[in-house]
Amino acid sequence: MALNLRQKQTECIIRMLNLNQPVNPSGTANEEVYKILIYDKFCQNILSPLIHVKDLRKHGVTLYFLIDKDRKPVHDVPAVYFVQPNNPNIQRIVADASRSLYDSFHLNFSSSIPRPLLEDLASGTLNSDSIHRISKVHDQYLEFVTLEDNLFSLSQKSTYVQLNDPSAGDKEIEDIIERVVNGLFCVLATLAAVPIIRCPRGGPAEMVASALDQKLRDHLLSKNNLFSEGGGFVSSFQRPILCIFDRNFELSAGIQHDFRYRPLVHDILGLKLNRLSVPGEKGGMKSFELDSSDPFWMANGSLEFPEVAVEIETQLNKYKKDVDEVNKRTGGTAGAEFDGTDLIGNTKHLMNAVNSLPELTERKQVIDKHTNIATVLLGEIKERSLDAYVKKENDMMVRGGIDRNELMSVLKGKGTKIDKLRFAIMYIISSETINPSEAEAVEAALRESEVDTSAFQYVKKIKSLNVSLASANSASRSNIVDWAEKLYGQSISAVTAGMKNLLSGDRQLALTRTVEALMEGKPNPEIDSYLVFDPRAPKSSPGTSSSHLKGPFKEAIVFMIGGGNYVEYGSLQDLAQHQQPAKQVIYGTTEILTGMEFVEQLSLLGQKMGLGSSSAAASATQ
Repeated sequence: MALNLRQKQTECIIRMLNLNQPVNPSGTANEEVYKILIYDKFCQNILSPLIHVKDLRKHGVTLYFLIDKDRKPVHDVPAVYFVQPNNPNIQRIVADASRSLYDSFHLNFSSSIPRPLLEDLASGTLNSDSIHRISKVHDQYLEFVTLEDNLFSLSQKSTYVQLNDPSAGDKEIEDIIERVVNGLFCVLATLAAVPIIRCPRGGPAEMVASALDQKLRDHLLSKNNLFSEGGGFVSSFQRPILCIFDRNFELSAGIQHDFRYRPLVHDILGLKLNRLSVPGEKGGMKSFELDSSDPFWMANGSLEFPEVAVEIETQLNKYKKDVDEVNKRTGGTAGAEFDGTDLIGNTKHLMNAVNSLPELTERKQVIDKHTNIATVLLGEIKERSLDAYVKKENDMMVRGGIDRNELMSVLKGKGTKIDKLRFAIMYIISSETINPSEAEAVEAALRESEVDTSAFQYVKKIKSLNVSLASANSASRSNIVDWAEKLYGQSISAVTAGMKNLLSGDRQLALTRTVEALMEGKPNPEIDSYLVFDPRAPKSSPGTSSSHLKGPFKEAIVFMIGGGNYVEYGSLQDLAQHQQPAKQVIYGTTEILTGMEFVEQLSLLGQKMGLGSSSAAASATQ
């Protein structure tokens, strides 16, 4: 497939580590130069999932430091800086240059450095007579974190709260939208792809789509633009489609419990930047990496947990069989007369055994790692009855409600405070109409378990606003609070209405269904109102489209504003693989959130609106 984000970003980073010199086919520079790497926390997170320490050594990086640490001078060695273009970093670079910490400075900014900061850098180094030390300044357009081939995050914290904060002013909203647009621009620049952009009308999705369209148009006007190499794509079939959504489009996907391996590991064990720590068998914590170098993770991440347990068992038995086979071949047959022919045969078997040892050892390490992870997960599942949460939440979404006794038994049963709060919010979202006495009983049950109810009350209030705001005039959209509230209400009712369809006995996310329709490009009432932007086409009124923009598309980039998760990522990958022929869907988001992290953002919004029992806020996170 044409769009390999992980590969493209890694290539850019390797070129940067080699002082932006061309790299030969083996992936190293023609002339090896020893150097020092300086990065900030954000850029460390960009590097972490892509480059390991041994890779840094391969590219001549002997030392690496965070920019805000005190560092000693290392003379006669060039330094590669990879940092965000912000004021503290610029001041630090000027200070480093004036102290002549390194022989030369190769500055790489994660996104385009604004003019005022560039001027500060120039005047600062000029005043300290160190401008000759600055070798090069590069805008790298790498301000996003790629976790898998088809998964990225802009690592922009709490975007959901900032966009939906009742007290947020227009200026704050515009700043957030601009940050998101810059991040998406970096992703598209790295892919060298100018997509057709689709989004629902209104709210943050339209604001981002419209601003991104304008930014791409402005950039395409310059002759040597970042997309000139990909400029040969004319037909829409070869250009990807970028579908932009806002978290309110499908609130439930950010809250629900899921029983598939990848979402479980993220939600329960807190997978961050492809790493997690779990208690080891003999006490202490064990750290593991889960990325494309782990074949088991890549092959089984989308399976339900019981299937993963069976697969681990199967792999272990296969491993034992292969070890027995090696032992059988290399061990002499007891009591046999020794002759020369047997020696030749045995030597051959020994050679094969020696060659197969590294592969067997690696397999055993992978099996042990996933046995350890699965054991910890199983403990959590049993202790918190997570399988019951998953089943009942699914039933609620399909049936549009739940029996009151069943509802109360879950809230009074096993599970953490956050599990119960998530279940209660799923009940509100899934119910077509809210029964006041039932909602009161749910709230009482939550309070009994000492759960902060702000998030529950927030979603309940937003849902009730839907009724009163349904007829509100869209002209009031300039009022941020208005559209935030209206959008919430509409989205929740859209989700509850759209959740009744079943896909092969499994519930398909509204997001996945919509993306499938957008990629197919056939007339469909669900997406007919969606806006279309083509940055390469002459400017016309937004949302009007000519037929070539309708698709079908082989490649899609789906972007979720306000926090995404592995549930949506897995669902979209399933969609892509089950298409004939297989298609490609890249999933990105402002930040990847566990159910607990997202509910905490909802609680914060509830408190900002004066809802819930804020006194219990501290205890709710336990």
